[in-house]
Amino acid sequence: MAGAADRPMAWSHVGLNCADQKSTEEFYTRYFGFTRARVVDLGEARIVFLRKGDAYLELFESAADPARPAHDDGPPAPGRIRHLAFQTDSVDAFLAELGDEADVTLGPLDFDDFVCGWRTVWVRDPDGVIVEVSQGFEDDRSHDKEGA
Repeated sequence: MAGAADRPMAWSHVGLNCADQKSTEEFYTRYFGFTRARVVDLGEARIVFLRKGDAYLELFESAADPARPAHDDGPPAPGRIRHLAFQTDSVDAFLAELGDEADVTLGPLDFDDFVCGWRTVWVRDPDGVIVEVSQGFEDDRSHDKEGA
């Protein structure tokens, strides 16, 4: 019987609720290199899809009250996404580019004790979503099936 490992599956997207779609779109296009891939017009509302490589963000305008603000590396409660994560060549260059718009919630921190050269910072997007930006993380190849 075929299992999940045998079934074709590809990452699709993350849907984000936005207080202001335009501000959220500008944040991810300006600082993370996403581009608009599609806009679905629903009459009174619309859904904006952003794309970078194989990663998509789906932006929904929301008039609901914001969730309790997340801190540090994100909300610890089950059922909530802790954070989105991206990799870069330089956390410091990323922070310099954000400048005054950087809403840092934690870090930058160095994790050399775990992975040599791994450095991370967490920032808040316009809607309060925590976004992790790291440099230098590498997989532990000792867990590869061929290496076992």
